[in-house]
Amino acid sequence: MYLAGLIEMVELWLEELMVSYNHDSLNSKNSYAAQIHLKGDLFENLIWWGLQSLPDEILVGMDIDSNSPHLSEVEELFRSEQHVEGLFQSQGFVINEAHIVNRGNSFSVHHLPEDWTDDMFSSNRGSRAGRFTHWLHTHPNAPAIPSEADADAAQETPGVDMILGLRFSPEGPMPWFNDVEGTRRRLGEEARPVKPKKSKRRIFGSSQNLSVIGVAPSGHKIHEIQLIAFHKSGLGINVVLVDNEGVPYGWNDLKKLGN
Repeated sequence: MYLAGLIEMVELWLEELMVSYNHDSLNSKNSYAAQIHLKGDLFENLIWWGLQSLPDEILVGMDIDSNSPHLSEVEELFRSEQHVEGLFQSQGFVINEAHIVNRGNSFSVHHLPEDWTDDMFSSNRGSRAGRFTHWLHTHPNAPAIPSEADADAAQETPGVDMILGLRFSPEGPMPWFNDVEGTRRRLGEEARPVKPKKSKRRIFGSSQNLSVIGVAPSGHKIHEIQLIAFHKSGLGINVVLVDNEGVPYGWNDLKKLGN
């Protein structure tokens, strides 16, 4: 299932947020058991796909290129003191492929349509008897924190699970839901109220004016982006956002911080 072609050039506002995210990934590296590198242009498309598919969540299957291992210098810089070798399948390789395989609510989204299943493994890989190593699903207007259904689905994942939380407006039938406990990993800062400009018109469906970090091709204003990755054991996986050469966004500053 495709909604749009891949965009190769990352928008500047998102690139700046990815730099900030990588700084946080480096500063908190010892909180994680392993790392996974995700291409920035692919990440941008995941955001667009998520907003194009509203009000549904989407499930995205992702894979690596066996010819694109993590750059050794980058791997070493982000290596945790708690590093676990061989924790998941395809560990140490960059994610560079993604396909939308399903859309639905928080429960149905985890079940694959028949055309995306792998018959060879369907008897022992549960609802995600698919051909992909890693999985990502979206949380529209909700934080990127795993639900019970998310944790259950992750038990069938050979690689890692990722959650992309998006806060946007117009909200439509999906107001921001934040009544859940857990650690947030934001790209940039938390959405904050801003003083509205004087206007005679009120935007329908908007209960408050929030800071805007970017605007999607769908026309949605993006207020906050969150991204996490985790292993089926519950261990957190550190995400590093890289360019097409495997170099992290903000690399020069990251090297200085790491020294």
